[in-house]
Amino acid sequence: MTIEVGSQAPDFQLKDNHGRTVRLSEFRGEKNVVLVFYPFAFTGVCTGELCALRDELPRFENEGTQLLAVSNDSIHTLRVFAEQEGLAYPLLSDFWPHGETSRAYGVFDEDKGCAVRGTFVIDKEGVVRWSVVNGLPDARDLNDYVKALEAL
Repeated sequence: MTIEVGSQAPDFQLKDNHGRTVRLSEFRGEKNVVLVFYPFAFTGVCTGELCALRDELPRFENEGTQLLAVSNDSIHTLRVFAEQEGLAYPLLSDFWPHGETSRAYGVFDEDKGCAVRGTFVIDKEGVVRWSVVNGLPDARDLNDYVKALEAL
């Protein structure tokens, strides 16, 4: 079951594509977080979505907002993917324990072994203020993220 709007966002500790540990709680009181789950690096829809975020990065990563993208790929895969696509924001690995964070947010597809397309806008107090969950083939609209951030 997907985390509901108004709920406290589950904290997590994941390695990014450079091997650094990132905790959701480190942004509490400091920044809103746009948390984007995606199935796999190097796939068509995922690459398109993450490159669209790259192209609009100042809207999603600035002094008041942090963008975090999570997949079930290894940090090594994410490092190469970020370098190839010029992604300057953190790509977090939910590889092991496999899908633990994706499960906590209710976006892990047990049959496919990966996260579906879930996005959560989390305020500075750690509360989920907006979310959207799409199936594997369905890209999300970045303008919806912008509207959710503007409403905070």
